[in-house]
Amino acid sequence: MPYRFADIIDRYLLAGSGFTRRLCSVRPEQWTAPTPCAEWDVRHLVNHVTRGNLNYVLLLGGGSAADFLRLRDEDALGADPVDAYRRSVRECAAAFRGPGALQQTLDYPLGPVTGEQALAVRTTDTVIHTWDLARAVDGAEELDQGLVAWIEDNLADIYAGLPESPTASGTSHRFFAAPGATPPAEEVRQSRLLRLMGR
Repeated sequence: MPYRFADIIDRYLLAGSGFTRRLCSVRPEQWTAPTPCAEWDVRHLVNHVTRGNLNYVLLLGGGSAADFLRLRDEDALGADPVDAYRRSVRECAAAFRGPGALQQTLDYPLGPVTGEQALAVRTTDTVIHTWDLARAVDGAEELDQGLVAWIEDNLADIYAGLPESPTASGTSHRFFAAPGATPPAEEVRQSRLLRLMGR
C-alpha cells in the first residue's frame, strides 16, 4: 500500500524540534503560567504533548484506546521536563520506524487508523501546541512554514475517516477546540491554520 504522507517521520521530528526549542526557553516561574488551552498551565501542556508521544508508542505495542485515554493525564515529566520530552520524541520516532509500524492498524480513541495516519495526527498536534507553548512563555510564535503548509494542504487526509476533527461541523470539540471567528480579508497561512484549530 503506498504511503499517504511522504516523509512523515521526518516531519514529526521537525515538529518535535520546534517544540523543544520553545520548551528550552521556559523559565522556572513560567511552568504555572496559563496557556491558550484554557484548562492547562505550561506544565500541563508540556505533559500533554510528552504523554501523547508515549501513548502513541503504547498503541503501536498493542495498547488500546481505553489505555490511551486512561493514561492521557498521567505525569510523564518527572523532575526534568525537557529531558522527558526529548526522550519521548526519540521513543516515538523509533517506534514508528519499526517494521510495518506505519501500516499497522492502531486502536486510536477516535477510531482505527494506520500508524501513518496516527503519526500525521501526532505531528499536527505537536505543531499547534508549539504555538500554544510559545504564546504562553512569550517565545517565538512563528512556526515552521513548511510544516504549516503541509498540515493545511493535508488536513482532510490527516483526519480522514475520524468522527471528530478540528474542521468537522459536527464535532463535539472534546478533542479539538472550535474554529475561530470569521477570517479577515487577508490572512496568512499560519493564522488561518491556527484559526481552524481554535486559536
